[in-house]
Amino acid sequence: MATERDPLLVNGSSLERSKHHHPGPLEISRSTRYGILAGLWSANFLSALNTTLVATLLPSISSEFNKSNEASWLGTSYLLAACTFTPLYGRLCNVMGRRGANQLAVSIAALGTLCCGLSTNMEMLIVARFLSGMGGGGINTTSTITTSDMYTIRSRGLTQGVASLFNGLGMGLGGPIGGFISDRFGWRWAFLIQMPLFVFSLVLTSYNLRYVTPGKGKSPKEVLMRIDYGGSFSLLISVGSCLVFLSMKYNEDRSWSDPWVFVSLALAGSFFVIFILVELLVAPEPILAPHLLKQKVPVLVGISNFLVSLCNFSVMYFFPMWFQTVALTSASMAGLHLLPNSTSMSIGSLFAGWMMHRTGKYKLINLIFGVFPFIGITLITLMREDSGPLQMWLSIIPLGFGNAVVLQTMLKSWMAVGTGFGQVFRGLGQVGGVAISSALFQSKLDYELRSRIHGDNAAEIVSKIRHSATLVGKLSPELQRIARDSYAVSLRAVFTLAACSTFLAYIARLPIPDKNLGEKKADQRPKSSDRRPSALPSATEHAVDSGSDDENTRPLLSQRGRGRKFSTLESEDAIHDLESGGSARQQ
Repeated sequence: MATERDPLLVNGSSLERSKHHHPGPLEISRSTRYGILAGLWSANFLSALNTTLVATLLPSISSEFNKSNEASWLGTSYLLAACTFTPLYGRLCNVMGRRGANQLAVSIAALGTLCCGLSTNMEMLIVARFLSGMGGGGINTTSTITTSDMYTIRSRGLTQGVASLFNGLGMGLGGPIGGFISDRFGWRWAFLIQMPLFVFSLVLTSYNLRYVTPGKGKSPKEVLMRIDYGGSFSLLISVGSCLVFLSMKYNEDRSWSDPWVFVSLALAGSFFVIFILVELLVAPEPILAPHLLKQKVPVLVGISNFLVSLCNFSVMYFFPMWFQTVALTSASMAGLHLLPNSTSMSIGSLFAGWMMHRTGKYKLINLIFGVFPFIGITLITLMREDSGPLQMWLSIIPLGFGNAVVLQTMLKSWMAVGTGFGQVFRGLGQVGGVAISSALFQSKLDYELRSRIHGDNAAEIVSKIRHSATLVGKLSPELQRIARDSYAVSLRAVFTLAACSTFLAYIARLPIPDKNLGEKKADQRPKSSDRRPSALPSATEHAVDSGSDDENTRPLLSQRGRGRKFSTLESEDAIHDLESGGSARQQ
């Protein structure tokens, strides 16, 4: 049926296209949509799994290569790549199409994971983890973009809740699966066993992901020219140099006069300044939109994302270590203690998505359940060797459930302030959660061991205990007691840092206003021909859907039509014909 939006005259090119009609994202069959989602979410699960997989593999890997003090790089290299390369995939979705960009990300992640399993030294493993992270971040981005194509803003709350269910399962099961496989088959198989599921994802998306996203044409060259290469590169060097500084100064315990320490610190500061200048003056579509830093809501969302992610990854990477070094359990048993976290994160994500879908609001559930992580991390911090099984197994449940609700509700806040902006802070928080907590842990552990161990061979003993966590269980009773106490104090410092970060995140979210997520009626879904092909809702779409025009939305609307755009994941107006090669083509 014709509507007021349909053109009165149909030109020749439109007639030609109608002869070879490809369905839009809202016109595809239910079975096709479910096939797409199965392919996307299976890759999402693997991407999330790989963020935490190494948490219980660290002792085994570091003991084999005898480089426990470098083990944190196995986490930070993956997260650093995901943080800096994630925003680029929003642009690649315009050039390569949804299918092409997603399959590029999945292929890179699969190659990196395969190289992890075949690594012969720590350096090769770290590089392989970085490669895997380059694809892992893109998997999340392309999945979010594709899902947003197929559902209206109100329905996305529930759909993204289901997507977050797979993310939560992946993050939560990474530790248990890694520990179980490491104990029985060796740590390499924790990576190699993922290959069939990567292939499964590629097959499903190749067969099903063939819809067309309509819009005004932009050539691939135009889209590529708008990618923020300078910002991504300078951010990569700045954060990477900061990680080198933290590793060399606190993990390696080098002096301030060491070139590795002061040069890496200088590079981190210099490239951070370059990053800011690029974002302010050069980038056509900056990752970190400068004008958003002048507004209350974007800044508060960014701060919350950073602190919540810092808390999450501090706990997920160091919680299993407490059971391996203090309670002296096996890697698989240590990993199993993350299973309640996996379950609670999955339930929390689904619950938040369902509540937002049902009520159209997210402020109240954020206020109520946002305090849960602080309760959970407080219980974890108070854990002792003689603590009961309830505290050891269930303390992490409020943390996982609360953080899942917070991240899911903050996802809706991103839509009004620019998705790329929120992703940068979340990515930095993930990197910081591993790097900062690792530096704190190693520094505190070195101090505790040196203050308790004395004698001629004290320095050598301290170094061995720091470099191999699995050595703790093999020490003499006297040294073992010292090592376990030192690890307990050091890990408690990490958990205290996580408690402070989640408490500050809750305070930061208090002033964020509520938003109406739109009408629930299905008949209000826009037609495929009327939809913009945006990766996630732009500021304009959010304002229209919510009926709002507040102080936080108007500045974004005023930017439209200018030379620079500010949401990296908001796509250009381009036609994406995924069936004919997935490239953007002019209308």
